[in-house]
Amino acid sequence: MDTQTTGTPTRTKTWTLRVDLFEEGDVTKVHAVLDTGDNRLESHTEAHRNPHDPPVPEIGDEYAAGRALVDLGDQLLHFGVTDAAANEPPLHS
Repeated sequence: MDTQTTGTPTRTKTWTLRVDLFEEGDVTKVHAVLDTGDNRLESHTEAHRNPHDPPVPEIGDEYAAGRALVDLGDQLLHFGVTDAAANEPPLHS
């Protein structure tokens, strides 16, 4: 929707995501930060290589970063539910 179809100005925001990956032997650790401008969410996750698998660092990166993104998504959903409940009008009896 834009101002021509709704008469309301378009709201635009930019969220910043930073994902830092650290390799320590067979463990890939991730620190992810999502800055929404209103909130700052953080996630610390890791992935462990199965000793029977060949060492392919990209796979550890994908697992650890994927887990961090899922965690951030869960946090966002939790905050959304909490904020929505706080903004519901009171029930009148």
